[in-house]
Amino acid sequence: QVQLVESGGGLVQAGGSLRLSCTASARIFSIYIMGWFRQAPGKEREFVAGITGQHDGSTRYADSVKGRFAISRDNAKKMVYLEMNNLKPEDTAVYYCAADHSGNLRIGVASYDYWGQGTQVTVSS
Repeated sequence: QVQLVESGGGLVQAGGSLRLSCTASARIFSIYIMGWFRQAPGKEREFVAGITGQHDGSTRYADSVKGRFAISRDNAKKMVYLEMNNLKPEDTAVYYCAADHSGNLRIGVASYDYWGQGTQVTVSS
C-alpha cells in the first residue's frame, strides 16, 4: 500500500505560479511512476504530467500544460512536485498525485494504482 498526500494548492491570479508537492509513504519510492492529474467541476479526471522512477527521470506532459508546468521528484525524500507557471483560469481544478507500479509512464487514469486526496487550485482571471 502507498499513501499519497498532496499540498500546495491555493488561489492565485492568472499569470501566477504555484508549486504542488506530494509525499509518498512507499517503502521503495523509486519503483513507482508518479503522475499528476486534475479534475475540474463537471469534467473527467485528466492526465497533467508524469515522471519515471529515476531521480532525473523521463517526463511526459499534457499538451495543455507543456512549457508551463514541470514535474520533478526527489526519491530520497519520497516526494514529487509540480511546478506550475503562467497559470490560466482553465487550470482551475482539484489536482491529484498518483502512483503506478507498472514501470511504464502511462496517461490513463485506470493505469495508476494509488491516489492522494487532492488539492484545490483556483486561478482567478
